[in-house]
Amino acid sequence: MTRPDPRPVAPPLTPEETRRYARHLVLPEVGVEGQAKLKSARVLAVGAGGLGSPVALYLAAAGVGTLGLIDGDEVDASNLQRQVLYGTRDLGRPKVEAAAERLRETNPNVRVVGIPERLTAANAMEIVRAYDVVVDGTDNFPTRYLVNDACVLAGRPNVWASVYRFEGQASVFWAEKGPCYRCLHPEPPPEGAVPSCAEGGVLGVLPGLLGTIQAVETVKLLLGLGEPLIGRLLLVDTLSLAFREMKLRKNPECAVCGASPTITAPVDVGEACEDPASRVVSSAAMFGGPRVPEITVEDLKARRDRGESFVLVDVREPHEHAISDLPDSVKIPLATLPHSLSKLSPEDEIVVYCRSGARSGQAVGFLRQRGFSKSFNLAGGINLWAERVDPSLPKY
Repeated sequence: MTRPDPRPVAPPLTPEETRRYARHLVLPEVGVEGQAKLKSARVLAVGAGGLGSPVALYLAAAGVGTLGLIDGDEVDASNLQRQVLYGTRDLGRPKVEAAAERLRETNPNVRVVGIPERLTAANAMEIVRAYDVVVDGTDNFPTRYLVNDACVLAGRPNVWASVYRFEGQASVFWAEKGPCYRCLHPEPPPEGAVPSCAEGGVLGVLPGLLGTIQAVETVKLLLGLGEPLIGRLLLVDTLSLAFREMKLRKNPECAVCGASPTITAPVDVGEACEDPASRVVSSAAMFGGPRVPEITVEDLKARRDRGESFVLVDVREPHEHAISDLPDSVKIPLATLPHSLSKLSPEDEIVVYCRSGARSGQAVGFLRQRGFSKSFNLAGGINLWAERVDPSLPKY
């Protein structure tokens, strides 16, 4: 794994850097001294996706001397709508590899440290301690809690943001000066309780807006300027273009930053990115109940080919049917399921599907609680069906 060397003293600005950062240098609050601080600074971006893209681009352009990027994913076509670090030519490439190439074009004076793996409890402390500020651009709760806990334990500020559909949030969690993320949300929600951006969607420009706010907060922290979002939660609604703010307080009983912490080392609170084909979805997220039984897409195809009798139920939203569809399915959006049981019979075998298996897992848990004992979740949903059974269907 590539890590920064022991910190050298940043040399004076070169003539090329003086020209490049001229608009910073004429700001009295920045000047040559402030630009030198940026040149000697080290920032870690956890996640090189929708939020990490503007963060990395603007911090590189601003002259942050060492920029670490940790992300284990490859560039996918669905990323290009919002992840502006990448282009079509980058499809299939490791994100940190493609990102490093782009950032070096943006500013060759910046050292980019690419870490092509996931942040885990085993590597978090070593990685986080090597940087001055951590920017959380993750899209899942397990990694979000891991970033928070590692930052608290290492004494690093955590510049956080989150986006969903048309709304976003941002804050700076720094336990030495204010609350941490666990002060706001002590425990992760049940698996699947909060839909991911893949399930619920996200307006493409929204991560750009929130990621830019994260970049602003990072530069402020490095320069000691202004009033950072410590103890404040910024709420952004793009549909009304409204910005609201909530005050946050430190929780004296917080498990990681409170007076008597029970978390003294990073822990993995769950699997962040499981293969949908092997995932067992917890129905407790929305309706409560045990984990649900599943069938694979190959199983479903074989049953259809044999002409077996069963009812196929699609619990996606109506606008998703235009993207891809199994036309012989009964359409019952998840939110309407409690009021639509009359459309189904407990005597039938029922296979429920959605985009990737999360919502359908919730639906099966609910159905089984209501006596539909022969209901099953289609693991991986219609996207995995498109990948492994019917490539003519688009994935989304």
